[in-house]
Amino acid sequence: MASFFSKLFGLAGGSDKQTEQAAGKTESYGDCLIRATPMREGPQFRLAGSIERTIPEAGLKVRTFIRADLFASEQDAIDAALRKGRQIIDEQRASLFSDDSPSRPV
Repeated sequence: MASFFSKLFGLAGGSDKQTEQAAGKTESYGDCLIRATPMREGPQFRLAGSIERTIPEAGLKVRTFIRADLFASEQDAIDAALRKGRQIIDEQRASLFSDDSPSRPV
């Protein structure tokens, strides 16, 4: 009975509402690698991914992105994340990896 009330009022340490990483897909675009990694939120998937680029002088740099868009299917979230990754690269190409940070959100 106590378990019922703790879940009802959110007192349990369970991860019912936490997001979890779903399986994704990788695509090469220009000199970057886009990783679509949608996040499961209950029955839906949130658009998320990363853009990676290896720079000879600086090594691997990663730019992550998470958007508010939710999708009913994992494949739709993957397709949207790959499109968003291409859009970010096209719009921010010059400044995307120009800083010294090895990893940051965009």
